[in-house]
Amino acid sequence: MSAATRSFLDMLAAERGAAANTLAAYRRDLEGAEEAIGDLAQASRANVAKLAHAWSALAPSTVARKASALRQFFGFAVDEGWRKDDPSGALPSPRSQRPLPKVLSHSQVETLLERAELEAESGKAASVRQLALLEMLYGSGLRATELVSLPLSAVPRDAPLITVMGKGGQARMVPVSERARSALQEWIKLRPANPNSWFLFPSRSKMGGDRHLSRVRLYQLLKDLAVRAGLDPAGISPHVLRHAFATHLLEGGADLRVLQTLLGHADIATTQIYTHVDAARLVTLVNSRHPLATRRASD
Repeated sequence: MSAATRSFLDMLAAERGAAANTLAAYRRDLEGAEEAIGDLAQASRANVAKLAHAWSALAPSTVARKASALRQFFGFAVDEGWRKDDPSGALPSPRSQRPLPKVLSHSQVETLLERAELEAESGKAASVRQLALLEMLYGSGLRATELVSLPLSAVPRDAPLITVMGKGGQARMVPVSERARSALQEWIKLRPANPNSWFLFPSRSKMGGDRHLSRVRLYQLLKDLAVRAGLDPAGISPHVLRHAFATHLLEGGADLRVLQTLLGHADIATTQIYTHVDAARLVTLVNSRHPLATRRASD
């Protein structure tokens, strides 16, 4: 990686407070571009245009993400005086339609919760933790990283709210349901005593250091639970439960601005995707339940 791209990543971390996952994504995109055309701070407009061919086999959404990373880099390079020109115009600009998120039905969520509750009745620490994780994902709409990295001090005692550190180091308050609070309290009773760990969900890894449950492990736990609940594991993940939280709230009449705050979206345009999900549900409902839906077009 060139010195210029390293400086750009340092700026993202220091000035914009970019999260580790975001920085890793930018690094991959920039490194890939440099492998194709060389040092980005020195690349000619003609070479930048060659990226369209290098990315031709990629999905439009992937190309759009890579192009966005490079546009930001080139703008930074011009501001720093490393380039006199901004070759961003030579980057491809694919039109990509944002896919609608996968959504679980109310009955599917209920089935998943019932299975988790049944297993938690055993009193086993792993099962109680599993229920607490599930309640927080669906009951508060947390991102996987936000959930697994919660500090022990975040557990509410009296207030029904919890402070979450979201993307870019932005803190927000999210509600914690009575069900989730109860599950968390049961988990804390069984949580392994470790004076050196301040995480609510500490890792059982033997690698040493103060580590929390990994996102990958959370993903695996939910997949395994789905199988035991008789659900298709391909349709279950932490993010799908976050989508279910948002969609079900919107169906219940939640305000879009409130939903934006709860989800921690910087741009309401991101939250508006759930209005399309709800609209799609309504169209399906009309087509399947309206009296005219059963009549032939020629009738």
